[in-house]
Amino acid sequence: MDRRFVDKRVIVTGTASGIGRAVAQRLAAEGAHVACVDLADPAATVAAIKDSSGAAFGLRCDVSDAAAVKTMVDSAAVTLGGLDVLCNIAGIGKFWNSHDWEPSHFDKILGVNLAGTYYCAAAALPYLLVSKGNIVNTASTAGIMGQPWSAAYCASKGGVVMLTKALATEYQGSGVRVNAVAPGGTDTNIIKSFAPPTDPNFELMKKMISPMGYSSPEIMAGVFAFVASDEASYMTGSIVAMDGGITA
Repeated sequence: MDRRFVDKRVIVTGTASGIGRAVAQRLAAEGAHVACVDLADPAATVAAIKDSSGAAFGLRCDVSDAAAVKTMVDSAAVTLGGLDVLCNIAGIGKFWNSHDWEPSHFDKILGVNLAGTYYCAAAALPYLLVSKGNIVNTASTAGIMGQPWSAAYCASKGGVVMLTKALATEYQGSGVRVNAVAPGGTDTNIIKSFAPPTDPNFELMKKMISPMGYSSPEIMAGVFAFVASDEASYMTGSIVAMDGGITA
């Protein structure tokens, strides 16, 4: 395996499971010192990294809470001695008919997926401007095309797409890069949250499903690692689709 992150100081959110956990493990395996962040306890991910001779520690944080995010980022940066990479992977979702939607559901999904991504980026930028580091956000096929029963999720991930481009433009020339990966269906715990509503139109579901099936978190982690590495030094404002051809 490449060692592209030796001595790099990294924060990864959403590390208790899924893509976040795989990214944290991948970057640690390539030499990074990783702050593993999640609302749930990321201890199992930290233990797995340490068992593989990697460097990691865990922090609990609700990324939809701006004050908590600022405290988390500052604490991580102090422990790490600075910051080189932020991977915003924490996210939630749910299928629901929009005519049955509850405002609290909409607010929570945008709070975690969109506001949380911005809060983490804003708190990390003072450190990244010093290190000339980079941010990798998590978009989705739902941020690139319409999907049924996904109004809040599409709105949040479409927002992440434009947030990524806005930050990339704002900080172009500063040495800080901002990009996003847009996964398609990935075999993670969040899939269980996307059960279709009662009596779904299965024709609508076809546009969300790749004939290649689901990706694994480990495959996705490889894309995040590339985008976060110096090999992608000419990339900023990019949305990298990894979706089995769903948006082709």
